[in-house]
Amino acid sequence: MIVDAHLDIAWNAISAGRGFLAPPAPGFVVSRPALVAAGVGLVFATLYTAPAHARRSMRTRFVYEDAHEAYLMATAEVNYYRSCGLELIGDRAQLSGYARGWRKGRLAAVLLMEGADPIETPAQLGAWVDRGVRIIGPAWGRTRYTGGTGAPGGLTELGRQLLRAMRRKHLILDLSHMADQAVADAFALWRGPIMASHSNARAIVPGDRQLTDESVAEIARRGGVVGISFYQRHLRTSGRATLQDVVRHVVHHARAAGDPQHVALGTDLDGGFDAKHAPIDDLSELKELPARLRLHFNKTQVDGIMGGNWLAFLERSLPS
Repeated sequence: MIVDAHLDIAWNAISAGRGFLAPPAPGFVVSRPALVAAGVGLVFATLYTAPAHARRSMRTRFVYEDAHEAYLMATAEVNYYRSCGLELIGDRAQLSGYARGWRKGRLAAVLLMEGADPIETPAQLGAWVDRGVRIIGPAWGRTRYTGGTGAPGGLTELGRQLLRAMRRKHLILDLSHMADQAVADAFALWRGPIMASHSNARAIVPGDRQLTDESVAEIARRGGVVGISFYQRHLRTSGRATLQDVVRHVVHHARAAGDPQHVALGTDLDGGFDAKHAPIDDLSELKELPARLRLHFNKTQVDGIMGGNWLAFLERSLPS
């Protein structure tokens, strides 16, 4: 089973009309038929909401001005996933049963909130847990909770309250998009399961969007996993990305982590970019990745990178 830890499925459908149940829209690669044909059995499906000040997102009208609008948008995305009949995994028993019975053609999801502004106050967190959210990344750009990509800063007081509430609710913290100071604050405060769904190596592609080797090592020390993004600008500084760039980041993260069991996939495919900015034109090309990884890792390690590492992490981290 291939596991992809970051796909903006509902955002693509609602903001751009790229429905999940049909074949991929021209120039894009993600849809349910494409995922199952490629052997993907589990995805981390996001609740992504775009602030109105985000330039990329102004190409659509699906943006928020305040927390309540973000709440309404994320609620619409939850409803979209349910309308698709997408099975949502919420605890260890569900995950174990699904993994044991999985066969090609089945697809399930874990809900990941990317950017926490839809949580109007930390006191509202329980309602989002009831809707199925199991992973929260507090940042995208700056949010009311934290500094983020292109917006330096640490956790706000509200962000500290959110992390404490997340721990009480047994949620998973996603560090992707969090600013450096916010990452440091999270390491100091957080004692629960931790990951980075789609964050590549800053040593290869400089910038605050990528993770330092020190952060990767700390995530690994805490038993977490880092997913590799397939966005071209996360893979290389110039030119068209290839699967070899993906391998390069996997190898680098594995060395920083001390073990490849802390590295996996979080492609973010179609997440605001089309196939021209990805290393593959069709999800069927994922089948080429294991052979490239085998030049650096043994078969068991490659199986882990393709999906097993995320499954093991969820088995440790989801509520019982």
